Amino acid sequence: MKQQIDHTGSYYAASAHATPARPSLKGDVSTDVCIIGAGFTGLVTGLTLAELGYRVVILEAARVGWGASGRNGGQIINGFSREIDYIEHTVGREGAKALADLALEGGNVIRELAERYSIDCDLKHGSVLAAYTNKQVRDIADTIDMWKQRGRDGIDLLDKNAIRDHVGTDVYAGGWLDHNGGHIHPLNLAQGEAAAAESLDATIYEQTRVTDVDWVRTNPVVHTENGSVTARYVVLAGNAYLGKTVKELYPKILPASTQIIVTETLDDATANALLPTDKCVEDANYVLDYFRLTADKRLLFGGGTVYGGQDVADVEKALRPNMEKLFPFMRGIKVEYGWQGNIALTWSRLPHVGRLGGNTYFAHGYSGHGVTSTHMMGRVLAHAIHGDASAFDIFAGMPARSFPGGQTLSVPLSTLGCWWYSMRDKLGI
Repeated sequence: MKQQIDHTGSYYAASAHATPARPSLKGDVSTDVCIIGAGFTGLVTGLTLAELGYRVVILEAARVGWGASGRNGGQIINGFSREIDYIEHTVGREGAKALADLALEGGNVIRELAERYSIDCDLKHGSVLAAYTNKQVRDIADTIDMWKQRGRDGIDLLDKNAIRDHVGTDVYAGGWLDHNGGHIHPLNLAQGEAAAAESLDATIYEQTRVTDVDWVRTNPVVHTENGSVTARYVVLAGNAYLGKTVKELYPKILPASTQIIVTETLDDATANALLPTDKCVEDANYVLDYFRLTADKRLLFGGGTVYGGQDVADVEKALRPNMEKLFPFMRGIKVEYGWQGNIALTWSRLPHVGRLGGNTYFAHGYSGHGVTSTHMMGRVLAHAIHGDASAFDIFAGMPARSFPGGQTLSVPLSTLGCWWYSMRDKLGI
């Protein structure tokens, strides 16, 4: 008998709302849209299409939110993993303007869905980007100006004193406060979106691994271990966990693992000393740390990047030194949870989006901005299928290079590049 794949031993899994297991697919079915992957991209695409009246089937190899969507830092960080001036150089001024207009879309979708479907996901408002050096502060100020020129407001520049109001450490030189940011319990958000889609008659199969996608057909066929789905449209939303299922996409993304620890519940004084305004924080380094308070006042602290997606041997050992360097008063605090999982990187650090054949769509490679980018992209994919591909075509038109040397050489080359940029951060250049 096949072993069931359950959630990793994370704080999110331990604190998630109780959700019954869904059945696996057995036999052959047909539908309007078949979506592979019940993470944020697949769930939002499926929910949006169900709202539009499509019959939707979502296939998940493990559980809803099992991958990065249910394991991440839970931060609503707006924008993309590359600055808009790079995007403008890539897709032109008009294309960049269209994508700049989508910069807040992901966070807006999260807030909209949470309200419309009464999703209890510990939604909080506001995020901080923290700078270690004066150079990083200047870069942040330039980015704020760049966004203002494109009509985006709601970001305040913070000096060394102002950032101290939000983060209980003296190590930062400044940063910004994004009033449109925030943080959530990501697994509860994913489960709430799944329930919302099911309330509109979408069908979700768990424990259903896809073995092959016949995307050449006019009506693509998705083959699983115990059945198949024939659909008018297919959406590939497996991200880092799609693996080699579709060989045409495999060279375009590189899995990278990141780690998270969560402390014991803190008393009010300690929680307020850490994050007085309860904002989430990420720093401006190339290999960054990120942290926030959970709803029950634990410190959730993440960071680290291992190219290729290999697990580290001891998550707490990898992250505790950085946590205690920022917050010396946290020495001796018990860590109760530690886990890791894979994100998907692209060569450009922009999402890889497109079609295979005429009716198989894909989107993946959010490169560290997955919480918001997935929600934005779910809407983009659904609208493209429904007939408005204007935003989709801009993303699909961006060049998508394969990693040089394939998966074998991309890991050491990426590790070398990571070391170089980390040294620049340390040297302040």
